[in-house]
Amino acid sequence: ASAPPATVASTTSAEGATMPAPATSTARVLAFAARRSNGETRRPRARTRATPASASSSSSSSSSHGEVPRRAALLAPGVLAAAAAAASVSAPPAARAALDPTSSLTRRGMAKFVNDDVEGSIADFDLVVRGAPRMEPYMWQRGLSLYYAERYEDGAAQFRKDVAVNPNDTEEAIWAFLCDARDPNVGFDRADLMRTGPDPRRYMRAVYDLFDARDAASDAALEAVAALGPVDEFYSLLYRGLWREARGDEAGARDLLVAAAQTQYANRSGDYMAALALVHCKRRGWEVR
Repeated sequence: ASAPPATVASTTSAEGATMPAPATSTARVLAFAARRSNGETRRPRARTRATPASASSSSSSSSSHGEVPRRAALLAPGVLAAAAAAASVSAPPAARAALDPTSSLTRRGMAKFVNDDVEGSIADFDLVVRGAPRMEPYMWQRGLSLYYAERYEDGAAQFRKDVAVNPNDTEEAIWAFLCDARDPNVGFDRADLMRTGPDPRRYMRAVYDLFDARDAASDAALEAVAALGPVDEFYSLLYRGLWREARGDEAGARDLLVAAAQTQYANRSGDYMAALALVHCKRRGWEVR
């Protein structure tokens, strides 16, 4: 989700509390994740192994078939205002403490990432891992933050742990590859794409095909997926842009990632990956209208 227009002074949380404009996009992302964890969004689910009972990123929304929503974060609407406030360095200690432990620290870290406080988000995700070591394989949010902190080796290790407990997790396999490609000790040519099971999402199947085949035909096929709908359009642009950046094509990456951040889906959905697109552009110094 993009930052709210400068003319917007405030927004209202699910409990009716007024939040300042900088919290608007954060609340939208957290609300999106809450709806997904409650099964209210239509994004397909990927089968996974059971997570620890207290897992903050996925477990409590498991169905009887052992499925969990992709990118679910167990975000109840009642915590939106508190999570947004806790992301601020000016939040009083009492407000920050009220959000602990594990699941609330994860929400707080996510809120910080949405607001481009990548280093702050890593600090919170590290607290989660230290306090609940069993959670480490499920902290995909931490892997994304490590990528943007340019800690590529650590990021790749995080994503590989995720795939180890969820062998059908195509998206984490892609991010492990992206970390390797950006790591000066590995590089694009030596980056390894882990094998995963079939992904139910059509756009992620096309993304995986591109990173696997590394050819123009697969790139064109992923581009064609964009015509299938707003979600497909966003993810097609996002991953085609990330693919180009991994190859060293900065101009091509900029055009596609800026376009992804400017899509209607990115600006209205609240998807954490939509927020990531905006964070990516900010970190690269690319203007998003």
